[in-house]
Amino acid sequence: QVQLMVSGGGSVQSGGSLRLSCEASGYQYNEYSHAWFRQSPGKKREGVANIDAAGATIYADSVQGRFVISQDIAANTVHLQMRNLNPEDSGTYYCAAIQQSRGLTLSPYEPTWWGLGTQVTVSS
Repeated sequence: QVQLMVSGGGSVQSGGSLRLSCEASGYQYNEYSHAWFRQSPGKKREGVANIDAAGATIYADSVQGRFVISQDIAANTVHLQMRNLNPEDSGTYYCAAIQQSRGLTLSPYEPTWWGLGTQVTVSS
């Protein structure tokens, strides 16, 4: 049974930091890249960051330099360290697994599996 267990999230003030984690199980972790997406009310789901099995990464322009995606392959876990948060970063954050053959992408149409979302709220 495939599972993507998300932890972290919460409420912070502008300029604060949060760390999200996603533990994957039920499939071969290194055959997929792992990405974070977010969605806020009235907006489309958008890709935030993605990391492939080799450790290559891609970030959305809006988070470049503030967010860092990393992974512990031995633990089948991907992390998202978020720094210098602002209210525009608020939303529900999702972890997803994307087949390696799809390339390093932030498209919300590419994930094979999704984890449940976790709420991030940044107040000004």
